[in-house]
Amino acid sequence: MSVLEVHGLTKTYVGGDGGVITVFDGVELAVQRGEMVAIVGASGAGKSTLLHLLGALDRPTAGEVLIDGRPLAGMDDNEVSRLRNRTVGFVFQFHHLLREFTALENVMMPMQIAGTRPAAARERALALLSRVGLSGRVHHRPSELSGGEQQRTAVARALATEPGVLLADEPSGNLDHHNSELLHDLFAELGRELDVAMVVVTHNRSLAARADRVLQLEDGRLSQIVLSEVIA
Repeated sequence: MSVLEVHGLTKTYVGGDGGVITVFDGVELAVQRGEMVAIVGASGAGKSTLLHLLGALDRPTAGEVLIDGRPLAGMDDNEVSRLRNRTVGFVFQFHHLLREFTALENVMMPMQIAGTRPAAARERALALLSRVGLSGRVHHRPSELSGGEQQRTAVARALATEPGVLLADEPSGNLDHHNSELLHDLFAELGRELDVAMVVVTHNRSLAARADRVLQLEDGRLSQIVLSEVIA
């Protein structure tokens, strides 16, 4: 069973001139646990907007989104928030860590908000930080971490509540080549190890190469492509 599905997904906006702008028209997608899907496309094609719809940060104009088998249609905002917080993890181009807290505290925070006991939250946060190669940096604040370390902390935080879905928007877009490659390897490994359905929006050919499928967003539709078609 797919942990993330969309059927007939459509998103439109009304432009300044009153005309209707169609971003997506009938998008179909299903992502299994343990599968990594890369979405590529030209700037302005709507990749980030699609990710927001997949992660229940925005609502479609038409069509349906199902997360962990549950359709979002009919849920009120509080119900959507609870499902999103429990089931979806996000990683963005910029890490958005809270600068006054340590790496450990940043990773513990989503669990504490969800009501996890402090001791259990600390144990899982330490395990995740160790898994992303930061066992010696857990008590450092973001300003004391390199860019790559900050982003790996953000990945650990995104996985803290054991989500079924991980969504990433240009996760290596702000990193140098060495740190990008470390992060790319980490994404590919963690998806399989933790049985997470992963959707990654990227312009990076190296990251797309690690995906199980590469989909191109063009003219409001998703289509599967081979890697040689990906724009570097």
